[in-house]
Amino acid sequence: MSRPTSFPAQLPHHLVERAVLAALEEDLGLAGDLTSQATLSLFATATATLSAREPGVIAGLNLAAAAFRLVGSNVNFAPQLADGDTVAAGKIIATVSGPARLVMSAERVALNFLNHLSGIATLTRTYVDAVAGTKARICDTRKTIPGLRAFQKYAVRCGGGANHRYSLNDAILIKDNHIAVAGSVTAAYQSASAFAGHLVAIEIEVTSLLELEEALAAGARIVLLDNMDNAMLARAVAINAGRATLEASGNVKLDRVRSIAETGVDFISTSQITMGATPLDLGLDVEIAGAKP
Repeated sequence: MSRPTSFPAQLPHHLVERAVLAALEEDLGLAGDLTSQATLSLFATATATLSAREPGVIAGLNLAAAAFRLVGSNVNFAPQLADGDTVAAGKIIATVSGPARLVMSAERVALNFLNHLSGIATLTRTYVDAVAGTKARICDTRKTIPGLRAFQKYAVRCGGGANHRYSLNDAILIKDNHIAVAGSVTAAYQSASAFAGHLVAIEIEVTSLLELEEALAAGARIVLLDNMDNAMLARAVAINAGRATLEASGNVKLDRVRSIAETGVDFISTSQITMGATPLDLGLDVEIAGAKP
């Protein structure tokens, strides 16, 4: 099933600057890179090649570029690819050149962002490919590393996935504990409808087919089907009959995601793509020249 082509994801510039500056401050501290200062001449220059050591999907090039730019002047970062591009093992991703001390000082910060985010993009693409041909879309959750949510969700988009809400103030998601306190699915949904502005989306979580029917009767237009097996998901799709957007969530592993998609749900959300992704193996190979003044 084909979908309209979407524009590439983009990170706000100020978030990139703030995160990279914090990472450089964490790594360089008050004295800077002692190893480079102790072993490399102030006049030494470096040329480095950033390449993939395994196949995957790239994400985080803007963060890497900022790391080399913000560590000092005269460092040139030249990407050969764009975020979202697929790479084979051995493929050159970018080249870096400039004062050797500065290149070495920014290397780890740049790679930390790239390795981590490319790992998320790669795993997301694997999930997206697994449901190809169905109408289901893979999306993330709010289960992210504190402070890195914007970047992890950006990586999900680079991998072809979709984003769930970014934070508690994005939309209303009525979960089982809200329903328990409110007294019923109907009471919770009606309260949320009375509270929300016309542009605020409301999703309600249900754990049974009876709760689904109650939610639909209350007017729900987005329903999260929590921890249902495939047979129950298929039955939920039939009961819904196109009235609401259905999202399946809970225990979504790669070996099961295709069968979930084939039940006919619209979205499948999983924390695996942000919290379970292995960093993609990328490396920076450096050549130093002009070691003596």
